[in-house]
Amino acid sequence: MANQWNALTALGHDTAEVVEIGPYRIAERSDVALASLALRRGQDKDFAAAAKTAGVPLPAASTHAGGQVFSAFWTTPEMWFVEADFATHEDIVAALKPAFGETASITEQTDAWVRFDVSGAGLVALFERLSNLDLATLPDGYASRTVIEHLGVYLIRHSAASVTLYGPRSSAQGLLHALEVTAKSVI
Repeated sequence: MANQWNALTALGHDTAEVVEIGPYRIAERSDVALASLALRRGQDKDFAAAAKTAGVPLPAASTHAGGQVFSAFWTTPEMWFVEADFATHEDIVAALKPAFGETASITEQTDAWVRFDVSGAGLVALFERLSNLDLATLPDGYASRTVIEHLGVYLIRHSAASVTLYGPRSSAQGLLHALEVTAKSVI
């Protein structure tokens, strides 16, 4: 008898969940592969060359940058999270490792995080209740770690109407609940 495995989203469903509350759309994203990429000591030049060859952007502190295949955001000095389409990069580490070789430490992160894309008019009003980051003053492409409802999350501001959140997968339901409750209180 063959085993049948069904992959589930972080919220425990067969397909990603989308919630719409007033002007806000909260979309779970299970179609993005994620890996951490850390520069190894003394490998600066070779690492930068490998990133350029592989098409992996290395954005400066507190920023996010997109590329043709990979996008990335800065997490700490000399470390980034790299994103790619899950359909073509399910094993993102295997895709990155040949390019970087011994210049980097690369760790699979896809199943450790839940991603929510939050969009709509008036995100400033929503996020001023959720985070200590002042969304109104942040530039497009800003990325930072912050806290939402006692959870450490990464927030990426794409535009005034589009934000990505990465939170711990084990707290996916709690993060979604915080977003939903706050959205209902704002509308």
